[in-house]
Order: sequence, then structure tokens, then C-alpha cells
Amino acid sequence: MPEQPAAVRARNFEEVACGYHPDDALRESERCLMCPDQPCVSGCPVGINIPGFIQKINQKDLRGAYDILTETSLLPAICGRVCPQENQCEGKCTVGDSLEPVAIGRLERFVGDTAIREGWANIPYIEPSGFKVGIIGSGPAGMACAADMAKAGCDVTVFEAFHQPGGVLKYGIPDFRLPNSVIDAEINNLRKLGVKFQCNTLVGRLFTVEQMTTEMGFDAVFVGVGAGYPTMLGIPGDSLNGVLSANELLTRCNLMRAKEFPNFDTPQPIGKRVAVVGAGNTAMDAMRVSLRLGAEKVYCIYRRSRKEAPARAEEVHHAEEEGVEFHWLTNPVAVLDNGSGGVRGMRCVRMELGEPDESGRRRPVPVPGSEFDFEVDLIVYAIGTNANPIMGQTSKLKLNKWGYIDTDANLATSMAGVFAGGDIVTGAATVIMAMGAGRKAAASMKAYLGIRDPQHPYHSGEDTLFGIDLAEKNFVRVRA
Repeated sequence: MPEQPAAVRARNFEEVACGYHPDDALRESERCLMCPDQPCVSGCPVGINIPGFIQKINQKDLRGAYDILTETSLLPAICGRVCPQENQCEGKCTVGDSLEPVAIGRLERFVGDTAIREGWANIPYIEPSGFKVGIIGSGPAGMACAADMAKAGCDVTVFEAFHQPGGVLKYGIPDFRLPNSVIDAEINNLRKLGVKFQCNTLVGRLFTVEQMTTEMGFDAVFVGVGAGYPTMLGIPGDSLNGVLSANELLTRCNLMRAKEFPNFDTPQPIGKRVAVVGAGNTAMDAMRVSLRLGAEKVYCIYRRSRKEAPARAEEVHHAEEEGVEFHWLTNPVAVLDNGSGGVRGMRCVRMELGEPDESGRRRPVPVPGSEFDFEVDLIVYAIGTNANPIMGQTSKLKLNKWGYIDTDANLATSMAGVFAGGDIVTGAATVIMAMGAGRKAAASMKAYLGIRDPQHPYHSGEDTLFGIDLAEKNFVRVRA
């Protein structure tokens, strides 16, 4: 896929990848073997009919490809950009056994972008069910759940704490990876389904989950607030000016438009020498944002080697091309004070890899006597996130030992009629996995509300009442 030159893109926030030309997409679609066992489908968390939509591209039927994609995926233009296809569908691609796997993600993005450009949207006829459903959080899990519940005829309201809907897609991913215009277009498709968005609404402070299911009249509630509470290292100097989390940096830059200062009044002082601790996708975003905000040097500090870095290989490659300097097998042990409450550097120690830990990666072990000082004036921590404690503090939802919401196999919580899914249940994961959780929760919510799933035919058992299987549990709800 064509890309902006590294020297040019490192100074702007325009999208790095330029997208497929129709001829490129057609040529790539011809590489699909249309395997009868479809291993790529099993590698997709939501089970997209991948050979089906690629075959439509090959037949030059892009609307047909979009129809197949949107049967299971609400956000093709988004997932085609940010999903780790190399570990999911493309990782299972049979072509990848001997050649480069079929570029499933790029083809999905091509179809999604075409749909946005042409104004396509699949809006089915919706028969109102009379049920009122509340969705807490407008990230990928919340959006997927909202779409399925709206299609089931429910009156759906999505509550978002920030001033714009989109969740982590808006605040956590920079424009050069996922443009805001793409997110807004996908959200508009939700509005076409009748979904209402209520922003600047922090559930747990303005009202509680219990109030939603009682006095506010919601028949079912889905909690998809993500896991955006940052993790700090807990080393000396953490509280100095010039130490911040990647969440804060990215939220200020992406959602609050600090990248356009002074046109937008969100200040984001950037150091000349910036160190980002961590090597996941969020760390790559923080490093590349720092370059674009004007940092002269940007360093990646990671305690393991490149092989163990959790970021997508493409993201690491792009960061290297743009001039990020990587320091592998390096671990900070203290932040150094400049005497005025600010940062002048970091004290680090060299590491070596020992035996694998519970994650399967080799455990980093400090090398004795290898401490050294590293001169920087801004430090960004990108070492993972935790569950925001507001939900646990303000409701009776049962939490696990890590503070995430505890659910059963059907994503039902300890409160009747309340379901949860995405990062607030599993911890930080991918966009497509959060979407899968949102759809799974929606199926459970429909079963709880007694809404017939049109994807499943009626069962005909021996025990019937007026010809209807008793297992259907048909009844009329009466609100006292």
C-alpha cells in the first residue's frame, strides 16, 4: 500500500497509509485461494465471511462486499486500519504458508472507505420492541452492542463521558493511523439506526447503574467503558513535572486538539528530548505524536528485546523510519530532578532476558552494575492500563481481584439486566475483540429481554402451546 514518505509524514498528522487504488485491490483479491475450510474466518474474533467479501471485490461488486462485511462487522473502515490482522485472520491465511498472506485488512479498509465515500449504509426495517436500553461508553464494544440492540427494535441511548463519541478510537489513536473523519462516518451510521448519543455524561457521578435500571427506566444496560486508567512505574521521581501517561498525551493531542494549538486552547508542552517507556501500540503512537508536536529526539525505552515488543511490526517499522531511537533491554529505575521540580533525565539499568514468565515472554533480569543516566526533559509512560475505579466505587457490580467487572460466560454481571464487555472485563485488548464482546453481550441482552433472534429459526418440540414451542418462553411483560 502506498505511504507518505517518512521525512514528510513525521511532521504532519495526515494518514500514513494512502489506501489501495481499485486496481491494487482487484489484484490483491485475486491472491485469495477461497479455501473450503476458511481458516481466516476462524482467526477473526467476529467471524467475518472473509472469502465471501474478497470474492465480491474480485467480481468488482464493492457494494456486495460491503453488504457481506456489515453482516458481522460494524466498523470495516476502522478495523481495516487498526486491527492486528497479522495475529488474527492474516495469521491463519493459507497463502501465508509460502508467500505473503492476503492483505485482508487492507482490502477491508478499501471496501469501508468506498462505502464512506459513496454514502452506503445498511439500515434494515426495524420493528420497535418497546424496550429501552442504555449503553455506557461509546468505544468499539459499546458501538457494536448499540447497533445490534437498535436493529432489534430497542430504544438505545449511549452515554459518553467525553464531549465526542468514539471512546478509545477518538482519544487514543492519532489521526495519522485513524482519521477522525472515518470514526465520525461510522458513528453517523449508528445514528441512522436510531441510536442516540449523550456526551459529557459520566455514569457513576451524574447517576449510577442502579438508577438506570430503576428510576430511569432502562430494561437492560451494557457497560463498555474500556480500561483507560493509566499505569505508572512507581519509581522515585514519578510525580515530577514532565512525567505523564501516554493516555494523557494522546487524549490532549487527539480529542482536545492540542496538535492545533493555539487554534485550540489545549496546551501540550513537548520536550526537546522525549523518552517513551514501553513498546506496545500505544507507545508507538505516543512516540510518533511527540515527533509531530516538535520533539527533536524521541527515544523508546523497553526492558525486553525487539522480538518481545507487543506492538504491531508495522508500527515499529514506521516509528524507526520516522527517526525514533530504540533502546532495547533498558529499564528505568528513577526519574532525575532538575532542581526546580522538573525532569532532567532518567536513571536506567541494562537488562538481559532470563526464563519465560507467565505471559510466555522471557523475563527481563537486571545486569549488575549497569546503571547509567539518560538525559531527557519529558517522560511518557505507556506500560499498560487498568480499569477505571468509578464503576466499582459507585455500583454494586462484582469486580475481580484486578478491579475489572466480573461476568459469566454470557457477559452478564452480578446485577440483573446489566451486562458488560470489552476492556473493562478482559483488560486491554484489540478493537475487533471489543466489538465481538459487544455483539455477544447484545445477544445475551436480547435473550434476557425475550427478543427473538431472527438468525435462529423456531424450534419445534413436542411441548407446544397454540402451536408454539414452550421453550420459546413467550410472555407479556407488565411494569407495575
